[in-house]
Amino acid sequence: MDLKLKPFDFDQAVARAGLKRDGTPLPRTSGAEGGGFQTAMTQALSQVSRQQMEAQRLQRELSLDNPTVSLEETMMAMQKSQIGFQAALQVRNRLVQAYTDVMNMQV
Repeated sequence: MDLKLKPFDFDQAVARAGLKRDGTPLPRTSGAEGGGFQTAMTQALSQVSRQQMEAQRLQRELSLDNPTVSLEETMMAMQKSQIGFQAALQVRNRLVQAYTDVMNMQV
């Protein structure tokens, strides 16, 4: 097997790390990146909210005897929304605990 190494490109490595050549951070461009933790949390909470609304809608339709809504579908939607809510709750609890730990650190 023929293994060839490419020469190290410092500029490309620094740019991939999100830094300028002198080590300072590159200015952020709006919309180009994923958005970080805040965007991920916002999307996750929105998804949990949509799942809960869908479960409520299916429960209402089932109670009104809508023939197109099945009990199994409704129960699955309820379980999905419950699991999503529990996951969001655990993330919140861990964030609060981490914040508390940082605030209690001796400086």
